Amino acid sequence: MKLRQLGFSVDLSRCVGCRACELACQHKHPDTLHGYRRVRLLSEKSREQGFLTMACNHCVSPECMRVCPVGCYEKRRDGIVLHNSVKCIGCGRCVGACPFHAPVILPRTGKVDKCDFCWERLQAGKMPLCVEACPVEALGVCQIDCDAEIRRDNMVEQYTQPALKFIKGKEPICFWRGEENKNEERK
Repeated sequence: MKLRQLGFSVDLSRCVGCRACELACQHKHPDTLHGYRRVRLLSEKSREQGFLTMACNHCVSPECMRVCPVGCYEKRRDGIVLHNSVKCIGCGRCVGACPFHAPVILPRTGKVDKCDFCWERLQAGKMPLCVEACPVEALGVCQIDCDAEIRRDNMVEQYTQPALKFIKGKEPICFWRGEENKNEERK
């Protein structure tokens, strides 16, 4: 029986860097400086600068969970990695261990917190806030086949197996075209 692994999908050709996902996450998590979702430039040197939106990758083998001395982390059957702040002692080991910088220490509490995939919204049949807020549908939730789809381009990815699917190579969205041009393109 294959394990179910939910993950985020990111369409690199769609993200325009509007930061709506960041704002939605910040609204849900006001104790953080900027929420848990971050939008970054792919390359500042490249002429074709794209954007990448990142949060916790809910890894198949989460390093944060492995190094936590008090067992604050739990990996659910659907692959979502949750953090229990009540157990947290604020040692920061998970912060240093995560290659994606997902866990953060909250200044107000001195304890760690991280993206929880808006699991309570998923339970209610809704999408995570960052996904729902994206006006260009660059973010999505997907089911990941742990054996086939998870990127394994470098040692970090081979070890942690981030549940993140990049979609690339599509035609970029043009917002300045009129509605009639959008209909012609769909034909």
